[in-house]
Amino acid sequence: MTQTQPQAQTRAVIAATGLFTPEQSISNAELVAAYNAWAERWNAANADAIAAGEAEAKTPSSVEFIEKASGIKRRFVMDKAGVIDPERMAPNLPERSNDELSVLAEMAVKAARQAIEAWGKPVSEIGAVLCAASNMQRPYPAMAIEVQQALGIDGFAFDMNVACSSATFGIKTAADFIASGSVKAVLMVNPEICSAHLNFTDRDSHFIFGDVATAVIVEAEDQAGPGGWTVLGTRLKTVFSNNIRNNFGFLNNAAPEGIGAPDKMFVQQGRKVFKDVVPMVAEMIVDHARDLDIEAPSLKRLWLHQANINMNELIGKKVLGREPTPQENVIILDDYANTSSAGSIIAFHLHQDGFEPGDKGLICSFGAGYSAGTVFVEKRA
Repeated sequence: MTQTQPQAQTRAVIAATGLFTPEQSISNAELVAAYNAWAERWNAANADAIAAGEAEAKTPSSVEFIEKASGIKRRFVMDKAGVIDPERMAPNLPERSNDELSVLAEMAVKAARQAIEAWGKPVSEIGAVLCAASNMQRPYPAMAIEVQQALGIDGFAFDMNVACSSATFGIKTAADFIASGSVKAVLMVNPEICSAHLNFTDRDSHFIFGDVATAVIVEAEDQAGPGGWTVLGTRLKTVFSNNIRNNFGFLNNAAPEGIGAPDKMFVQQGRKVFKDVVPMVAEMIVDHARDLDIEAPSLKRLWLHQANINMNELIGKKVLGREPTPQENVIILDDYANTSSAGSIIAFHLHQDGFEPGDKGLICSFGAGYSAGTVFVEKRA
């Protein structure tokens, strides 16, 4: 009896990326002015309760505080006016009719079209669309299916949410589809309107997020043209934690006071997150590199999730075993702020220069869950 040898799995290639950046941006100085004006009004309105010890006065924010805590200097947003209005402190994005392209889908399509143009192939070769982001604007129809329809792509599409790790989880999923032979190419998009779930009246976090959309095309190595990046290995990890949380959901509609409550937006225990996540991610990267026979200090570049300058610098130092140079550990959060799932992809999209065939790098994301994903890549000829 002849035994059938298992068929070799097809490796995946990151063939192209795209980026949509909103036209509007908010500097730290503008954000601080808005927050301090709101805090002054709040303190005045609650002066009696503050004097009686029943409420705590709001502490002013400052540019120096923000930059020291995060490394962020500005952020791009879909609506600036609403965010810096002390009477609103939230973006104003009017609801669209069901016959119009959704705002989240519109952002994703713009990033996707840039990736498709760079790829140079017809969308008929794409077999699946994944929308991987931290917050979808509705439960269904899936945002991915709307993007699929807008781009004229056949096949299938679905949404996935692993918070800030969504993009690396999406790349892993795309690579697995290709390895199994399900499809030959996957479009993965990461539209993030983080400003819509950020509490701009919370001094400790009002500066963290920005809005953006990224796109990645992953295709089978046996049909890929020259260039791009071979995916050497992908790994995912999750550990449950309440230290980063967003409780918004459809059940909140049952209680009118639930909508807009602080815990229905982004909430985190920053110091606990730092203490837990940095060693978890650094160990995961080093272990995965070892399993792939890659010397971690030899990595030419790290494209890490853009959460916090201090986290990124410490993870980079632990992985490389030395102080990384700016070229080795890319930082883009000074301009873009934390863009959740899109952060590591922005860094990868904007900073691919200086690589020769065979050079290796790492795309890594981490965040709520806790969740983390690593994608080791090698520059192709």
